[in-house]
Amino acid sequence: MSTLGLPKSDEIVICDEVWSVSNNIPKRRWRLAITVIYFTTVLVSLTKKVLDKDGPLLRTLSYVAIEVQDKTVPSLLSVDPKKLSDMVRNKNFETLSKFGGVKELAFILQTHVKNGINGDEADLIQRHNIFGTNKYPKPPAKKFLRFVYEALKDTTILILLACAMLSLAFGIKQHGWKDGWYDGGSIIVAVFLVVAVSAGSDYKQSREFQKLSTKSSDIRGEVVRDGRRQPVSIFDVVVGDIVCLKIGDQIPADGLFLEGHSLKVDESSMTGESDPIQIDERNPFMLSGTKITDGFGFMLVTSVGMNTAWGEMMSSINRELNEETPLQARLNKLSSYIGKVGLVVAALVLVVMLIRYFTGNTKDDKGNKEFNGSKTKFDDVMNAVLSIVSAAVTIIVVAIPEGLPLAVTLTLAYSMKCMMDDHAMVRKLSSCETMGSATIICTDKTGTLTLNEMKVTEFWLGKEAMEDDNYSNLAETFNSAKKRSGVLVRNKNEKTIHTHWKGAAEMILAMCSAYFDRAGVLKVMDEEERLQLETIIKNMAQKSLRCIGFAHKEVTEESGQPIEKLEENGLTLLALVGMKDPCRPGVSTAVESCKAAGVNVKMITGDNVHTAKAIAFECKILKPNEDVGDEAVVEGVQFRNYSQEERMEKVDKIHVMARSSPIDKLLMVQCLKQKCHVVAVTGDGTNDAPALKEADIGLSMGIQGTEVAKESSDIVILDDNFTTVVTVLRWGRVVYSNIQKFLQFQLTVNVAALVINFVAAVSSGKVPLTAVQLLWVNLIMDTLGALALATEKPTNDLMSKPPVGRSKPLITKIMWRNLMAQAVYQVTILLVLQFKGKSIFGVNENVKNTLIFNTFVLCQVFNEFNARKLDKKNIFKGILKNKLFLAIVGITIVLQLVMVEFLNRFANTERLDWGQWGACIGLAALSWPIGWLIKCIPVSGKKLANKRASPS
Repeated sequence: MSTLGLPKSDEIVICDEVWSVSNNIPKRRWRLAITVIYFTTVLVSLTKKVLDKDGPLLRTLSYVAIEVQDKTVPSLLSVDPKKLSDMVRNKNFETLSKFGGVKELAFILQTHVKNGINGDEADLIQRHNIFGTNKYPKPPAKKFLRFVYEALKDTTILILLACAMLSLAFGIKQHGWKDGWYDGGSIIVAVFLVVAVSAGSDYKQSREFQKLSTKSSDIRGEVVRDGRRQPVSIFDVVVGDIVCLKIGDQIPADGLFLEGHSLKVDESSMTGESDPIQIDERNPFMLSGTKITDGFGFMLVTSVGMNTAWGEMMSSINRELNEETPLQARLNKLSSYIGKVGLVVAALVLVVMLIRYFTGNTKDDKGNKEFNGSKTKFDDVMNAVLSIVSAAVTIIVVAIPEGLPLAVTLTLAYSMKCMMDDHAMVRKLSSCETMGSATIICTDKTGTLTLNEMKVTEFWLGKEAMEDDNYSNLAETFNSAKKRSGVLVRNKNEKTIHTHWKGAAEMILAMCSAYFDRAGVLKVMDEEERLQLETIIKNMAQKSLRCIGFAHKEVTEESGQPIEKLEENGLTLLALVGMKDPCRPGVSTAVESCKAAGVNVKMITGDNVHTAKAIAFECKILKPNEDVGDEAVVEGVQFRNYSQEERMEKVDKIHVMARSSPIDKLLMVQCLKQKCHVVAVTGDGTNDAPALKEADIGLSMGIQGTEVAKESSDIVILDDNFTTVVTVLRWGRVVYSNIQKFLQFQLTVNVAALVINFVAAVSSGKVPLTAVQLLWVNLIMDTLGALALATEKPTNDLMSKPPVGRSKPLITKIMWRNLMAQAVYQVTILLVLQFKGKSIFGVNENVKNTLIFNTFVLCQVFNEFNARKLDKKNIFKGILKNKLFLAIVGITIVLQLVMVEFLNRFANTERLDWGQWGACIGLAALSWPIGWLIKCIPVSGKKLANKRASPS
C-alpha cells in the first residue's frame, strides 16, 4: 500500500497535508479543534464570494418558492353607497367596469361569491351603519291629539267655540254659576262630541291601514350567509348579501346578477315596460320592487332602503297634499255662506233689540217698561244688554249647521265599513264622496281588466282549428309546468330518441318539414301549406294571442355513437296554440255600467297597440262601430309629443293609450283635471305613484300592488278587480246622495229655526227656542238623523244619473224645492204657535214655548222620512229593509220624550199632557202630505239634467 503513495490506516489526509495520528489523546483533540476552525473559515469565505455576485441564489430542490401577491382586503368604509346606487339605477356599465366587474365588487364588499357574507351580528351592524337598512322612513303615525287638532281647525267648530265662550260668560254673569253654564256648556259638549267622533274615526282608520300595510309588505326571501341558505325578511337584507331568486319572487333591493339560468325580470312596476327583461352578464342590473318572471339566479345586493330606486320613489311621494276634495270645497263654501248669513241676521237682531230696549219698547213679565232712562239701575241695563247679546249668539248657533261635519264623518265611516265587505279598503274617508263625483276612470289593463293569467283560446292541429274544449287539460298542464322554450328529450329504447320542441310558433314552423293533420296522418309540408300555416299564426297574432308551436323529431343513433348535437330541422309540426290574458268575468258589464252612469273609462297600458285594442274591444271600452283611429287609440309617445293645446283638445276623445310611460299617465290625469273632470286612477306599480297622487281618487291594487302604489292611493282594491272599482263608484254616489239628503234635512232645520227666532226676537224681544234646545235639534237629533240617512244602500237609480263633477251645485233645484216647502210650513205653524199658542191651547208662556220646541222637533222626525227620497213621491219604498233607520227614529222620539218630560230644568221645558202631545204629532205629521204634493211640482231643467251625458 505504501508503494502506491496512499496514507496508512492511522493517517488522515486533509487538503494535501498528511497528519500523523498517534495514540496521544491530547494531541488528537487539538487536531480536531484545528480541523473545525479550518472548515468554518472555508465556509465563511465561500459565502462572501456568493453574496458578492449579482446572480440568483442557488437553491436545492427540497422546497419551492411561491410568489405571493399582496392583496389587502378593502374596508367597507371606503365604498361610496351613492356611487353604487347610481350605478344600478342608471345601469352604468362604465362605473361597474371601474370596480372591476361584479365579482371584483363582491370582493370589495367582503362577500364570497359562493358563501356570501359572514352574517354575524357585528358584520350586520357594520353594514347597517354604513349602507343603511332595507326600509324607508314612513311618516310617523299621527297621534290621536293630532287628529283632534285637525278637527278643531274646522271653521264651524271655531265659530261654535267662540259662541260657547260668549254664551258661558254671559250666562254666568246673568244667572250665576249654578244656572248660567247651561247654554255655553251645552255648546262646548256639542263641540266635544263632534271633534271626538271625527278624530276617533280618522284615528281608527289610520291604525287599521298601518297594520295592513306592515303585514302585507313583510315578504320573506332567501339569502346565502356563511355558506348556508337562510330565510330572512326583506327588511333584514343588507348590502353584500347574496339573494336567491326564483320565479315569482320580488327583488328586495338593488343589485347585480352573479349567476343563474334564463333569468327574466318584469320591470313594469318601475319603468312601465311590460316586456320581461333578460338578466345575464351583459345586463346584470336588477332593481328593487321588480319581479322574477322566469328562471332562477343569485344577486349581489349593492343598495338597500332609501338608496334604491324604489326608496327614491317612496321619498318623492311621501308627502301629504292638502288639496280639498270637490265635496269638501262645496261644503266649506256652503258653511261660509251660511255663517255670513247668520252673522248678518245676528247683527240685525242685535241692533233691532238694542234699539227696542233703549227706546222703551220692551216690557218685563209684569208689563212694565224695562228701560226708564236714568231711573234704570246700571246692573239691570247690563243684564238686559247681555240677554240681548245672548239672543244674538243664539241666532248664530242656529245658523251654523253644527251637525254637518259630524254627519259627513258618520256617513263616510259607515260607507267605509260596508265597502270593506265589498273588497275595497278606504284609506282616506273623503275619497268615498269624491268617487261619487268621478267623471273619468283611468285604468290599467293587466290584473285589473284582465286575469293576469295566460290561457289557451285557440288550438290548431295542422290547418284545422279544434272547436271543442278537449285541449283545455293540455293547456292547463302546459301553463302550470312553466316549461321554458327549448328541447324536451324522452328515451324510448337504447337507439331511438324522441325530441319534443316548443317555442315561438314562427320559429318552430321554420324548423318543420312535415305536419300531422287532425286525423293524425303525417303529411309533407310544401310551400303552399307552409304559407297557410304562417297565415294562421299571423291571424292569431292580430288577435293579440301569444302563439306557441309544438314539434317532434325521431332521431336514431348510428353505429352505437351517442348523438352529440340535435339538428334544428326536419321536425314534424304537432300543433299550434294561441294564448292570451283574458278579461275578468263581469268587466264588460262593469264598463257598460260606468258608461250608462256618464263615467268614461280610459285604458292606459304599457302593451302594444294591437293588444290594447283587442282588450279594449273585449271589455267594451271600444265599440266595434266606433272609429278607432288616431283620436281614440294613441301611443304614449304620440300623446307626449302633442303640444299643450293639442293635448287639451284631444284628451277627451282618447279611449286607449298604449305603450305608455308613467309620465304619459301623469300628463293625461293633469289634462283631465284642467278640463274640470273629477279623475279616478287605478294602478299597481311603483311607476303609477305620481298619477295616483295627482288624481282626485287613487285606487291601488291590493294583491299585485306595490307598497309605493298603496301609499300613494286613497282606496285599496283588495281583489284587483275592475268590478270592485265600479262598486266603489256606486258607494261613492250613495255617499254623495246621502250627504245631500242630510244637507236638505239639516238646512230645513236651520232655515226654520233662524226665521222663527229672528221674527220672534224682533217682534217681542225674546226668542222661543233657547240655545240648549237648538243644539239638541241641530246636533243630537241631527247626528241620529245623519246615521239614519247614512244607512241607505246603493240603488240602481244612482247609476242611471250623470256624474255631478266639479261644477254642479251641491244643493240642487230639487233640494231647494223640498227644503223651502218644508221650511215655509214649519215657520208658519211655529209662528202661529208663537203669537196665538197661549190663546189656542190656554197655556202660559213656558208651556207655549215647550209646544213650539216639541212641534219643531217632531217636524224634523217626520221630515226625515221625506229626506229619504229627494225626487220620489213614495218615501216609504224599502223602509222595512233599513231597520237601522226605523230604530234611530224610535230612539229620537224616546229622547225627545225624556227631554220634554224629565229634563225640564236643563232644557227649560214644561211637561205636556196627552192632548198637547197629540196636537204636536198631528201638526208634524202634515209634513208628509205636504212633501208629496210639493214633489208634483216639476223642476225646470230636471229632464234635461237627467238626459245630459257626462263631458265627452
